[in-house]
Amino acid sequence: MGLVFGLALAFWGLGALMGASRRARLAMILSLYLGVVLVHLVMPEGHALRATLGGTPQGWLALGVVGVLVAAYAWGVRRLRARVAPAAAPAVAPERTGTFRPVELDRYARHIVLREIGGPGQKALKQASVLVIGAGGLGAPALMYLAAAGVGRIGVIDGDTVDNSNLQRQVIHTDARIGMAKVFSAQMALEAQNPFVEIRPYNRRLTDDIAEELFADYDLILDGSDNFDTRYLANRAAVAAGKPLIAAAITQWEGQISLYHPAAGGPCYECVFPTRPAPGLAPACAEAGVVAPLPGVMGAMMALEAIKAISGAGEGLKGRMLLYDGLYADTRQIAVNRREDCPVCGG
Repeated sequence: MGLVFGLALAFWGLGALMGASRRARLAMILSLYLGVVLVHLVMPEGHALRATLGGTPQGWLALGVVGVLVAAYAWGVRRLRARVAPAAAPAVAPERTGTFRPVELDRYARHIVLREIGGPGQKALKQASVLVIGAGGLGAPALMYLAAAGVGRIGVIDGDTVDNSNLQRQVIHTDARIGMAKVFSAQMALEAQNPFVEIRPYNRRLTDDIAEELFADYDLILDGSDNFDTRYLANRAAVAAGKPLIAAAITQWEGQISLYHPAAGGPCYECVFPTRPAPGLAPACAEAGVVAPLPGVMGAMMALEAIKAISGAGEGLKGRMLLYDGLYADTRQIAVNRREDCPVCGG
């Protein structure tokens, strides 16, 4: 066997010196292996050549099985890496100086002619940075409209992968990207939509150990998460950083949205929701269901409130909560106030 291994190493080395591709060198070694197996199968027992090559074919056949398993594993790893790898960065890095290329002026023309946004508002959007928590039902439309609107830097944090059941409502993902990390799927969609914005994907869940440093890099936080642990964590981190937080939630046919910003005199999320709902009162979408366009409605509202907050247009939802009932086409608002005894922002 040592002779065969020596020949294999010689083939590999000579192939490299001659500039042969990795595939060609592997083909040479595979041919050598098949030749050895053929000798064992064709030559009679006790033949000198068989004795030189190990005497019996069992060892070589076992080696072949191991080689097939290793090759299959390596192929699977390459396929997996290809599916989760982020999209390549654009050839020209997007500028966030506030100077617009002619193509950008044409792209954002409908914003620029709006009296409430205009050139200064669009420049503010280009220079702004927004972090979106979650690339699911709420995050998907919010991300798409933020990128389309020209927000200069958009971060998205999510630790999940695209699942077939997501595609009923999470419009940023596609069937071809099932199994891919949601943040990389979102990055592909956003960079294809607008190459003049910078997308930063964070393929992990939001946790206490990263929240402070992450929030410090962004001007505004959008919370589209689907669990109360993340919502309360995002609220604490936003209050500590003095950053405005736009949070929405959905279930079945209904949604709610507000802007939480104690640094500007508004309440924080925990002022309004000091305790978690009792088990069963606020089931997740997987349990309670959700109509497909509802996340689009509320996610688009999140993006709209973000654009208003950045550009200074209109009146935001600070101190107010908007409630939307899609089943009966009803929209109403309620006032929300700070609590002096709030453990997060009180006092």
